[in-house]
Amino acid sequence: MTGKRLPPPLDDSALRDMALRHVARFATSRGKLLSYLKRKIKERGWGGEQPADPDALADRFVDLGYIDDAGYAVMKSGALARRGYGARRIDQDLRAAGIAEEDREQADAQIVSEAWAAADRFARRKRVGPYAPAPLDPRQREKAIAAFLRAGHDYAVARRWVDAPPGEEMTAEED
Repeated sequence: MTGKRLPPPLDDSALRDMALRHVARFATSRGKLLSYLKRKIKERGWGGEQPADPDALADRFVDLGYIDDAGYAVMKSGALARRGYGARRIDQDLRAAGIAEEDREQADAQIVSEAWAAADRFARRKRVGPYAPAPLDPRQREKAIAAFLRAGHDYAVARRWVDAPPGEEMTAEED
């Protein structure tokens, strides 16, 4: 039998080391680290003397400053906005990462302030509205609006960008 040898079950030390490697390698939130640790315990099993407690380990990493959910939220929302994603999509990603509402205040303010620039980046990337080589036909227009909506922009913003004639200078409307 020449099968692949299974790694040994995790214990406290191995779980801590695995968590440290993960945090050192990836920007992560408490919720994402917890999900990772629980998955690894399920895959490899537990062989420690005490029952596995990934929640306590994640809390310890937060206390030590290895994980900062508010900082992660700002970093992640900024990165997604630079890729052209809208507020709804960014909100979904932050919720999926387990970011609590109180850790999202600065990120939410950043999302609001960068909404128009994010829509501009998205329109430029998709080559619609002012960045289109020619006006869109009705079917292309519907597809472009749907792409804006999937990217998390609201309908009014999507329509405004998609319906803009090629070459037009776009400015944000003040509400």
